[in-house]
Amino acid sequence: MTADSIIAEIKQLAPADQAEVIRFAIKLAGERKLTGAELARLAQRMAESDDPAEVERLRSAITEGFYGEPARA
Repeated sequence: MTADSIIAEIKQLAPADQAEVIRFAIKLAGERKLTGAELARLAQRMAESDDPAEVERLRSAITEGFYGEPARA
């Protein structure tokens, strides 16, 4: 099964079922840990950025990607 076939199936679902799939995808994305290569690319972009807001966004993405969940204060 490919991502394209899954997406086609999701498009055919009733809106309530699509909403359930969306909630699941968001939860899954929040729990997923990034690979070393993905973390390295984010770190490189952060090091090259001159925009403080972008640096903070990337720092947060790295933290969340490392732990697999949103950073908790």
